[in-house]
Amino acid sequence: MEMKMHLSQEQFLGQEVIVAECGELSASAFRFQSGVCAVRLKNSLGELVMLPFQGQQIWDARFRGRRLTMKSMFDQPYPTRDFLATYGGFLLHCGATAMGAPGPEDSHPLHGELHNAPYQSACLVFGTDEKGEYLGLTGSYRHTIAFNYNYLAEPLVKLYAESSIFHVSMTIRNMKKSPMPFMFLEHVNFRPVDNGRLVQSVIIDAENMRVRANIPSFMEVAPGYREFVQLLQKQPQKHLVFDPDLVYDPEMVLFMNYLADENGWAHTMQIHPDGSADLLRHRPEQLDHGVRWICRTADQDALGMEPCTAEVEGFNAEKAKGNVRTLLGGETFISELEVGILSPDESLRAEQQIAKILERDA
Repeated sequence: MEMKMHLSQEQFLGQEVIVAECGELSASAFRFQSGVCAVRLKNSLGELVMLPFQGQQIWDARFRGRRLTMKSMFDQPYPTRDFLATYGGFLLHCGATAMGAPGPEDSHPLHGELHNAPYQSACLVFGTDEKGEYLGLTGSYRHTIAFNYNYLAEPLVKLYAESSIFHVSMTIRNMKKSPMPFMFLEHVNFRPVDNGRLVQSVIIDAENMRVRANIPSFMEVAPGYREFVQLLQKQPQKHLVFDPDLVYDPEMVLFMNYLADENGWAHTMQIHPDGSADLLRHRPEQLDHGVRWICRTADQDALGMEPCTAEVEGFNAEKAKGNVRTLLGGETFISELEVGILSPDESLRAEQQIAKILERDA
């Protein structure tokens, strides 16, 4: 049985207050100084700070004594729909009528409308499933534009007792009787670590790890950047170890072809020098494209693991590639992620599992 506790914005004060507790699991509510409402979900190994009424973002994630979240220029979220005006969260849902960087023919905002969407409802959930006891956050956002769109987005995050791996899902239903164009991306922003290693269920070659060569017009590039792009186009494996001398300024984007294990999960890990690892698993049958985004500057330090339904060149460019999906009237899309931190022993076993996937498809 799952129990729900409905939240209202009036409950959120400046001072943090525990609003629910069950064993080692707890939830507290507060407002940032900016006025944005936040929920802190905690277990014995760490915590998630989430924005229940602003995109249901995971603003921050900390487990096993380490902060997972990217370094950004924002010390708190701000009440805006603009992607770049409050960009510093750990996980952002992007889409769903468009996503990616808009091209000259596009009218959609950067990464669509979901990332900072004003959710009409939010609630805490308590329950038990095959993975154990959990405390989570869910809610709903109805996006309705007359003559154009009418869909319902319902994310869910589950934090389990005694676990540093949490579950993230998104359900999007087309409420119209007619079809809608559909694009979706899970923007998960870990913090890279010097000399960390990327291990993933992707064949290591230029066909399966493709470097985006075009640079958005609003970005200036550091010396040596264009040469680094050219090098990675021929040797994409160079990005698999975080050498601090590599030029990720302003960013590097690669497109990945993922392989799944026997249970349908694709795997991405950043293995730290101490043997522990940051982890993201997704299902390629749901999110059939992979994007790697890396930014390492004095102001921002980020490793984006981004499973998605398309690449990120904007609506019209992706439509021309055949990457824009259609949700029929009444049709539902579901995606699932497993995210968190592995101990050194767990990381070693996961790396061996990835090696078996790559050997199987070699």
